[in-house]
Amino acid sequence: MSMLKRRTAVVMAAALAFVFATPALAQQATMSFFVTSNGVGNGANLGGIDGADKHCQTLAAAAGAGATTWHAYLSTQGQGAVNARDRIGKGPWVNAKGVTIAKDVAELHGSNNLTKQTALSEKGDVINGRGDQPNRHDILTGSQPDGTAFPADKDMTCKNYSSGTEGSVMLGHSDRTGLDDSAPAKSWNSSHPSRGPGGGCTQADLRSTGGDGLLYCFAVN
Repeated sequence: MSMLKRRTAVVMAAALAFVFATPALAQQATMSFFVTSNGVGNGANLGGIDGADKHCQTLAAAAGAGATTWHAYLSTQGQGAVNARDRIGKGPWVNAKGVTIAKDVAELHGSNNLTKQTALSEKGDVINGRGDQPNRHDILTGSQPDGTAFPADKDMTCKNYSSGTEGSVMLGHSDRTGLDDSAPAKSWNSSHPSRGPGGGCTQADLRSTGGDGLLYCFAVN
């Protein structure tokens, strides 16, 4: 093959790659909800709720959706407690494939469209669920089923996401599947608290029950 033909082939291949990639990038640019493809790597110590928001923003930007403000779906406890439902905007929210998750806060905490097939990462990938290896369906929320904060009498946020050792954090199942057919097992945001030999908040603890320190992220504007 001549040098000219080789260069032409390379240019055409690059052009085709761009054409096929453009629709996916366009969808990701308009997404307003995703599950993080990875955690911060320090268990439930996210650097507080601000650190969690930063993680969401960084991943969104890498996926081409950084023009909007992103918040993690997390509640805090104690003085000045924050409800997760109050910090995620008004909706509607769509995933990286353009599928609507919920039209507003009420629907999100009611009959939403969150399933294993729709709770996608910022890259548009399905998150491993129950039956997959490894299972990663435990998502940090620190929240009650209605999206509100827990009372301060028991740690359900790993000390407001500052502990990577002792404590516990409420987890939801992104695939809406658990050990049985109970409401908690199928809950996307309030299934069970973390636990484990490391204290409850370590990365190993989170992985031991089927998690990886992942978060739900929502565009708030």
